Amino acid sequence: MKNKKDLDMEVSESLNQVQQEGGKEIPNKLDDRFQNSPPTNRDILEKGAILQRDGSFAIAPHIPGGIIQDPDMLIKIADVAKKYNLPAMKLTSAQRIALVGFKEEDIDSAWQDLGMDPGAAIGLCVRRIKFCPGTTFCKRGLQDSVGLGGKIDQKYHGMTLPGKFKISVSGCPRKCMDTLINDFGFMGTPKGWTVYVGGNGGINPRFAEKLGENITEEQGLQLLERSIQWYNDNANKNERIGETIERIGFDKFEPEVSTPVH
Repeated sequence: MKNKKDLDMEVSESLNQVQQEGGKEIPNKLDDRFQNSPPTNRDILEKGAILQRDGSFAIAPHIPGGIIQDPDMLIKIADVAKKYNLPAMKLTSAQRIALVGFKEEDIDSAWQDLGMDPGAAIGLCVRRIKFCPGTTFCKRGLQDSVGLGGKIDQKYHGMTLPGKFKISVSGCPRKCMDTLINDFGFMGTPKGWTVYVGGNGGINPRFAEKLGENITEEQGLQLLERSIQWYNDNANKNERIGETIERIGFDKFEPEVSTPVH
C-alpha cells in the first residue's frame, strides 16, 4: 500500500509529464487512493459537503460565473487546501473550485477559514448559473451575459425546487455554456436573446426547446420567472423541467409561461 507522499509525487510527476508532452491523457493516479470499502455516510447538504469515494468530503465555494477579480481569493483557497493537507483541488464544470479531501470534522472550520458561501452543488434546487464572458471580456460576445448571469445568480442560486435546475447564459450563438442541455438557457444574438427551456445532460440527455427569440433581457427574465413558477407548481419530486414538459405537453406549457398572468 503506497503512502500519501508517494501518491502525491506520482500525481505531480504525471501532470508535469502531460504539460511537457503537449496534452496527452492524464493518468488517473488519484484513483489509487479510493480503492477501499464504500462509505456508509452521505452528502451533508446543509454544509455543502459532497461525499467522496474514500469517505472524505469535497466543498465548492460559490464563485458566480467563475469570475475572480480579487487574487487574494485564490490565495485564501490555496491556503485552506494547504492547512487541511488536501490531496486535490478541482476546477468544476459549474465554474467553481472544489476542494477535495476534507475530514467531516474539519468542514465547519474550513468554511470559516474561507469566509465564502457554498455553491449549490447538491440538493433539489437551482444548482448553478453558468455564464460566459460575453461583451464584458470576449471579442465575439453579442450580449451582456455577465450582467444577465449575475442578476439571475443573485435571485435564483440555491432556490429550492422539485428537482435540480441548471441555468446557462451564452453571449453568442457559439453556445459555450451548453445552452441546449440546460433546464433554462439564454443565447445572445445581434437582435437580443433567444431563450430555451427543458434541456439536460445526464443519463437521459434532452435538447431544450425554443421558448422565445429576439427578446429583451427583461422579457427573458420574465420567461425564466414564469417557467420556474410553472415548474414548481407542476413537477413531481426529482423531475427535471424537461420531463415535466414532456409529461404535460409543450403546447400546454408554452402559452402559460409566455402570457403574463394579471
